[in-house]
Amino acid sequence: MHRAVQFFKDWMLPLAIVTGISLYLFYYFTPFLKPWGGTLHVVASEGQRLVIALLLFFQFVQITPRDLKLRRWHLWALLFQALSFGMFAALSAILPEGGALRILAEAMMICLICPTAAAAGVITRKLDGDLAATVGYLCLTNLAATFLIPMVIPMIRPAADLGFWTYVLRIALKVFPILVLPGLLAWLVRYTMPGLQRSLERFAPNSFYIWFFGLTLAMVLATHALLKNYPGALALGGIVAVSLASCFVQFYAGRRIGKGRIASITAGQALGQKNTGFLIWLGYNYLTPVTSVAGGLYAIWQNLFNSWELYEHKK
Repeated sequence: MHRAVQFFKDWMLPLAIVTGISLYLFYYFTPFLKPWGGTLHVVASEGQRLVIALLLFFQFVQITPRDLKLRRWHLWALLFQALSFGMFAALSAILPEGGALRILAEAMMICLICPTAAAAGVITRKLDGDLAATVGYLCLTNLAATFLIPMVIPMIRPAADLGFWTYVLRIALKVFPILVLPGLLAWLVRYTMPGLQRSLERFAPNSFYIWFFGLTLAMVLATHALLKNYPGALALGGIVAVSLASCFVQFYAGRRIGKGRIASITAGQALGQKNTGFLIWLGYNYLTPVTSVAGGLYAIWQNLFNSWELYEHKK
């Protein structure tokens, strides 16, 4: 039994990837399940949001509002995201709409601006990084994305221009309920029920296992995005290359931005690990829909990298 549990702990992320892909393919190739497709997508999407909220709750339980202080690497990482996003957004705007290069530029653009994943704190903690600094950057990058994306999207797709504040509201409703509410609830527990807070803090390291379900649901959404928006072998190859390159660049840049072992680990996870559910939603709803495939592929790359990091850390 112990060996089975240890095997699951060691290979949890790859197992979640395979499970999520297999679940969606089972649905996709089973004719009598087709009428349930809409329900499956809603369950996967809302279920992932619930998992993200739970993960953030257990992270906020372990820190206080005072812990969310600004670090120097926060500013450099945010500057890297904003400038690289702006550069590829400008490139997208001047390329012909519908062209392969335009699709790849849009895919790179959303991979770069996508906010930090809730699970980044979980993995950072496992790697002995700074949990509070990761959560702090998660808040910053969500706030930045909420205002930067509405300023840029109309420049790329004028037909989708709904007005700046309409975009802000839509994105804020997507990210802030699962960002703000877990924090407020966790701190309410901390300052009104200290006994419960201590019990939750002791349980918090086990929240790593909750991510198994979150990643499984993320892979269901990723496989759906790929099959629904399959762009052809050549374009898919380009999106594979772009998503892999953006993943590598951001993990590498984060490691270089952070000074010292702990800051390097923390900045690498904060900058490289993305909320791919948001990435898929953004690409599908506001850009060329096939760019949502980049979000699904990014989910695979980042979690394979996380698996390798955890394996190396254990050694």
